[in-house]
Amino acid sequence: MKPRKRFAQHWLKSKQTLQEIVDAATLTSTDEILEIGAGTGILTRQLLTNVKTVVAVERDRALLESLTQTFQNQTNLILLEGDFLKLDLADALKPFQQVTFPNKVVANIPYKITGPILDKLLGSIAHPYQQYDKIILLVQKEIAQRLCAKPGSKTFGALSVRMQYLADCELVSTVPAKAFSPPPKVDSAVISLTPRPFRWRVSSPQLLEKLVKLGFANRRKMLRNNLKSLISPQQLEQILEELEISPKARAEQISVSNWVRLSNQLDISNGSLFTDSPRQN
Repeated sequence: MKPRKRFAQHWLKSKQTLQEIVDAATLTSTDEILEIGAGTGILTRQLLTNVKTVVAVERDRALLESLTQTFQNQTNLILLEGDFLKLDLADALKPFQQVTFPNKVVANIPYKITGPILDKLLGSIAHPYQQYDKIILLVQKEIAQRLCAKPGSKTFGALSVRMQYLADCELVSTVPAKAFSPPPKVDSAVISLTPRPFRWRVSSPQLLEKLVKLGFANRRKMLRNNLKSLISPQQLEQILEELEISPKARAEQISVSNWVRLSNQLDISNGSLFTDSPRQN
């Protein structure tokens, strides 16, 4: 099948990358896999031989017809036509008794909708999802670096904090553009996301979400300036000192754990200042 620009299609052709994806997923015979964007089925074929069931979602009707022909004898494959972002997966799977709900996601996703896909798979700080045991994705290298970035690095940002609050993030391997046909304009990377509750309880997830958004609104400014719409710089400096965080710190210098500690301390110190409605006793 010829790749279509409309869907930003690039066919993966590297056997090494395929193996890296499969290895990272630590597949077992009881796994039920969700594949987003099955394409030509090169990854689908690898998955089918290792797991109980593959649920493959594909929005390109021509590709779906080709996949149906290619895998017509595979009893452990469920092909769903549609846009994953609009799909109610649980509802779509009701007619299929051989699958409950996928416990892992393994996919080469469309890069231009990486953010919305991550939101649907993992949720947000305020509304996290814990539906999957493991998520293995082939994404743009730049996005992978941001997801797995360490505090203090240039790539550590709001996305890093959100994703690392929701999951353990690992950059498995980098993938050159030549691994695809046609080659995209950027390099790629395989990432592993393991959803889990954060080790420290957040007293107000809504506040943490708001702090992270405001904190990274202007990376050049110190945190006390970015958050002054919520709390005076003097008050914030005092709290930062109590938490042993530099009063001159910028958002990218603060670890996820310290974002949680800061949020909790602000919630205790100021309570209803950070909520849209009065607290309920």
